[in-house]
Amino acid sequence: MQGNFSYHNPTKLYFGEESLNYLKDELTHYGPKVLLNYGSGSVKRNGIYDQVVAILKEAGKTIIENPDVMTNPTLEKLDEGVKIARENDVDLILALGGGSVCDYSKAVAASVFYEGNYWDQFWLKQQNPAEGQRLLPVGCILTMAGTGSEMNAGTVITDAEHTFKVGHVFDDRLMPKFSILNPRFTMTVPDNQMKAGIYDIMNHIMEQYFSDFDDNTSDYLAEGLMRSLIVSSRIAVKNPQDYEARSNIMWTATWALNTLIGLGKQQDWMVHMIGHSVGAWTHAPHGYALASVSMAYYRRAMMPGLPKFVRFAKNVWNISGEGMTDQQIAEAGLQALKAWMLEIGLPLTISELGATRDMIPGITETTVVYPAGYLNLTKEDITEILKESM
Repeated sequence: MQGNFSYHNPTKLYFGEESLNYLKDELTHYGPKVLLNYGSGSVKRNGIYDQVVAILKEAGKTIIENPDVMTNPTLEKLDEGVKIARENDVDLILALGGGSVCDYSKAVAASVFYEGNYWDQFWLKQQNPAEGQRLLPVGCILTMAGTGSEMNAGTVITDAEHTFKVGHVFDDRLMPKFSILNPRFTMTVPDNQMKAGIYDIMNHIMEQYFSDFDDNTSDYLAEGLMRSLIVSSRIAVKNPQDYEARSNIMWTATWALNTLIGLGKQQDWMVHMIGHSVGAWTHAPHGYALASVSMAYYRRAMMPGLPKFVRFAKNVWNISGEGMTDQQIAEAGLQALKAWMLEIGLPLTISELGATRDMIPGITETTVVYPAGYLNLTKEDITEILKESM
C-alpha cells in the first residue's frame, strides 16, 4: 500500500433482528429532549415508528418530531430542522429512515450552533466546523440499505431553487454515535428503493476501487464486498423477504462507505458528482441516477485504468481471460457489470429517469468536478458522458 492515512471510526453498531432492543441503553447517555427526524410516513405505516416512540417514552424522553424529510433533503428542509432544534434546545438527534434521513440529521447537527451561513461554509466552501463549535450527537435507526450514512460523516443537501445538489463529508465528530441496523426493517421499503440502494452500494465500492494501481489490501476487501453484493442482490430481487440476502446487503452497505476500503486510495467520486446533478434535475432515486451514467463513465475510464479493469473482470466477474487481450478482458468485465445491472432492474440511461437533451447543459453546469482516479474531466467531457448516457 502506497498511501499514508489515519483511521478512526467512533460509530457503535447494533446489528440484527434484536438490535432495536439496545436503543434504551443508548438513550441513557443523552439529555431528555430528542429530535426525531423521519420521512413521509412509511415508518408509521409499517409500525417501526410506534416501536421507536414507545422506547423513547419508556426512557422518559421528550420527543420533538420533524417529519417529511425527503429523498433528496433540501436546503429549505435543513433550515427548518435547524430552527426546530434551536427552538427546542434538543440534546440528541435520532434519524429514523434511510440514508437521506441520516444525512440530513448530520447536516442539522453540524449547523445548529454555527452562527454564520452554514450552507455557504459547510457545503459551498466545504469547510468543517471549528474545533470549539458544539455539535449535536446523532443516532441512526436504519430502514434502507445503501448509503452507508449510518457509519460515516457524509451529508448531501440540495439547493432546490438553483437545482444544485452537493455533498460534504465532515470529520469524524459528525459520525453517528450509534446506529441500529435491523435487516427486517429494510424489507419495508419498495422494491425500486431496494434496487437503488443495491447500486448505490456497488458504486461506492467501485469509486474507491477504480483509482490507482498499487497492490492495496483495500482492493482485496472491495472485491470481496462486490462479490458478496452480486450474490445477495440476485437472491433479494427474486425474493425480497430473504433475510440472509437482505442482511448481507445491509452489512455490505455499511462496509462499502465507512471509510475502511478507501484507505490508502486516491478515490474517484465523479460518477457520484454527475449522478448528484442528474438527481437534482430529475428527482430520481440516488442509486438510479448513479446507474444511469455509470456505463458511459467507466467505458471512458477503462483504457487509462486498464490494469485495474482487467483485475475487476477476473476477480469480481470470473472472466478467465484465456486467449483474450487485456482490452478484451476489461470490456468483458464491463459487459458483465451491465448484464447484472439489467438483471436486477436498474436504469442504464438518464432518459429513463426523465432527463431530456435540453437538460444536459444545466446538468453539466451544476456538476462539481473533482480530480479523479484515471480521468481529469472537463465540463465538455461531462457533457459527452451525459449525451452517451441518453
